[in-house]
Amino acid sequence: MKDASHIQPAEEVVIAPAKASGFTSFLRAEGERVELLLSTLRRLGHIGKRSRLIYEQMFLSGIQTLHVVLLVGLFIGMIVSLQTGIELAKLGQQDQIGTIVAISMAREMGPFITATILAATVGSAIAAELGTMSVSNELDALEVMSIDRLSLLVLPRLVGLALIAPLLTLVCDTIGIIGGAFVAQAQLNVGYEMYLTSAIDALRPTGLLLNVPKDLYAGLLKALVFGVMIATIACNEGFKAKGGALGVGRATRASVRDAIIGVIVINYFMTWFMYQA
Repeated sequence: MKDASHIQPAEEVVIAPAKASGFTSFLRAEGERVELLLSTLRRLGHIGKRSRLIYEQMFLSGIQTLHVVLLVGLFIGMIVSLQTGIELAKLGQQDQIGTIVAISMAREMGPFITATILAATVGSAIAAELGTMSVSNELDALEVMSIDRLSLLVLPRLVGLALIAPLLTLVCDTIGIIGGAFVAQAQLNVGYEMYLTSAIDALRPTGLLLNVPKDLYAGLLKALVFGVMIATIACNEGFKAKGGALGVGRATRASVRDAIIGVIVINYFMTWFMYQA
């Protein structure tokens, strides 16, 4: 018989599990966010005992970002007034600058600018804070102590951001219209009275919903949805952070990126739904 000692055993073939596709990962991530949002909404009855935390979150989200909203909103209104005024002046329609600035700020620019600022400042802070708690096992400690993490950590941030976003949007709309008036008077020779008259006429109440202008309540509704979405994404990314400081950085980056993308996408669909008629 032949010596079989030199025969090498066959190598074991290991089949690695298939990696989830990018689309599957996207759906899983969105499903986690929707689940987090629905679970938090079921705890709205806890608002009373979390009122202090909600007020604190509104202060952090509102007062500490107010100066940024004022500055950006002012210059956005000035830019819109200048760009549209230059073109309208060619047609002799400068008196319509107030109408365009008011509608642009109330309908689109105010909610969008405010949401972008909140995503970059408040959303990143929420993701970093919860991410730090996650990597340091503080979230696990809360679970061991039978403390409802969603009620304690997510609910105040979600409600606080949902309430403060429309208020900041109103501020952004107002300061943008005022900024547009400065440019209209100084560079386009449109008087304040004419400008403000056209702006007020553009936002005249329609009587459809609480006698509030459609452009105004549409923008405020957008701001409410944006605030809920930013808080949900930030909390979800913070909860998922793993791997120390590097993981916290990844969670913060993902929170800002996904929130801004979500604002842009949802803004389109809400605009289409509200103005398709």
